Amino acid sequence: MEGSSPRWDTLFRNALVFDGSGAPPRQQDVAVAAGRIAAIGPGLAAAEAREVIDAAGRWLMPGLLDIHTHFDLEVEIEPQLPEAVRHGTTTVVVANCSLGLAYGAQRRDGADPIVDCFARVENVPKHVLRKVADRVDWSDSADYLAHFDRLPLGPNVVPMIPHSMLRIEAMGFDNSISRDATEAELQRMEQLVDKGMREGYVGFSTDALPFHYLANRPNTHKTIPTQFAPYSELKRLTGVVRRWDRVWQATPPKDDKFAIFKNFLLTSARLHGRRLKVTAVAAIDVTTNGSIVRLGRLLSRILNSRLVGGLFRFQALSAPFKIWSDGVITPIAEEIPVLRRLNECDLEDRESRAKIMDDPAWVADFRRMWWHGKRGFGFARLKRWLRMDDNVLTRELVDMTIDRCPVPDWSGETMQAVFERLRTWQLSGQGARSEAEAQAFASFPRPTEDDCSFFLHLLRRFDTDLRWWTVTANRDPLLTKTLLSDPLLLPGFNDSGAHLTNMAFYDGNLRTLKFAQEDGIDQVARAVHRLTQEPAEFFGLDAGCIRIGAQADLVVIDPRALQAYDPDASVEYIYRDVFEHHQLVNRPAQVVAQVMIAGHLAWRDGAYTPMFGRERFGRVLRHRDHEAAAPAALAA
Repeated sequence: MEGSSPRWDTLFRNALVFDGSGAPPRQQDVAVAAGRIAAIGPGLAAAEAREVIDAAGRWLMPGLLDIHTHFDLEVEIEPQLPEAVRHGTTTVVVANCSLGLAYGAQRRDGADPIVDCFARVENVPKHVLRKVADRVDWSDSADYLAHFDRLPLGPNVVPMIPHSMLRIEAMGFDNSISRDATEAELQRMEQLVDKGMREGYVGFSTDALPFHYLANRPNTHKTIPTQFAPYSELKRLTGVVRRWDRVWQATPPKDDKFAIFKNFLLTSARLHGRRLKVTAVAAIDVTTNGSIVRLGRLLSRILNSRLVGGLFRFQALSAPFKIWSDGVITPIAEEIPVLRRLNECDLEDRESRAKIMDDPAWVADFRRMWWHGKRGFGFARLKRWLRMDDNVLTRELVDMTIDRCPVPDWSGETMQAVFERLRTWQLSGQGARSEAEAQAFASFPRPTEDDCSFFLHLLRRFDTDLRWWTVTANRDPLLTKTLLSDPLLLPGFNDSGAHLTNMAFYDGNLRTLKFAQEDGIDQVARAVHRLTQEPAEFFGLDAGCIRIGAQADLVVIDPRALQAYDPDASVEYIYRDVFEHHQLVNRPAQVVAQVMIAGHLAWRDGAYTPMFGRERFGRVLRHRDHEAAAPAALAA
């Protein structure tokens, strides 16, 4: 009837539509009304929509899921999570690696757990963490979920119950990092996990990586609370998760292969009567140890076999594991004891780091670390030769590139190139590129005999003013591509929202699509499924598909821009006002044309829409069965 209101709010026309199922795409139109998909099909009438978006030549797909993030912090101070949304991410899973905000700030008896647990593990400055903790106004897992309704969320947020914070809640902070739980405390933890599952949390997260340390004195030599839990505690708590058919997110105790296998056998239906869904970090090809990824894939095959009867997925990273470091402020320093001592100092405490580096005993330890397995003969040298080293830092200057430092000539150069010019200059007085470089060379000890002395002097002289990067894993793109397509792995180890100045993997999903694009449109359809419906099913979410009635979380991708996309060229080191701190981001131009969340356009043609950040777009997503009756085993 003339003058009647349009049936639809938005109509995407002429798009190549990937519905998330993995089926081949079809040229279709998709109409959205009241936040949901209202119609799908060719030739939908433009006159029926308030707004028409011509998506000819572009891909339309469900909003992408980012399954391993640490956005728990940023969402409290910038709820729209702009760096996620601009990449087509419409749903983020938070509270990974045992860390989260489900129980509030937990500032009791002088403890400050948010700062203590997050600062070094996720490389977030303490002043940012304090800002987050100051804003917390809840102390209960139900209230945590409810508070998201008051935030102008960008993407949907999916929380888990974090084990470190759970231990603190049941035991108190000091006890959580000093002893096993009592029976009463274990029962309290079981009750809290059960309560969280009842409230709709999709799972439970733990952490066992041995280099995740606390940041506040006097506990800087201790790991985070989850690592003080024995196997018996993990078994009991994951037993609650198993009965609810939720997800256990874990990281392995990497230095204990028996413990890895024992822990992950908790997935087994054969041993425990019912399978436990497990997703673990991470299937990456470590440069210094190629055996890790091979053993990880073998373990996945065993755990998912009929013999074991598990449902286990390692998470895969779609990018080279490129890590920036500010001096030694970097996650890769934490696994090396002599470097860890420097990381125990606060970011701003240059004086304390300098005092440590001037200690002859520390210097001797540093030199032993540097040359371990690089000189002489022995088991360590053999392991290094076989690419089975224990640490991810190669300790080769050719692998370490200077990003920026007070000597402009060094930006973009490998440390090896600078070291070789230094030795030439020390021998002949020639070869310095500028007066600034000559002055810098004059500060080095003469002679600078080896690369160890060179690197140590750089740390002493420049501290965090020396910003450099190295690629510690996934150097082979063909192997990375193979991992992403392995059905026993899940793409998505992106660590978004963490390591503010160290990593930039926000584009992980786009990189996966780019890999798939190389092999044709059917492979793209499969990749879309792996980034949408597959993880949504794994975590039990009503998300990740294009069907009538589904929430309208949609992304439009320009395949030509994706094909031309150079991920390395999009990395930026910017100052984020909301953090009052710098951050490493990547911002691909033109690849993502539109992002819609719950029927609202959040991103369009290279810019956020006016209402984005002012109104609530996304929502907290609970497990789709959270309103069902409690499992019989628990009800009894």
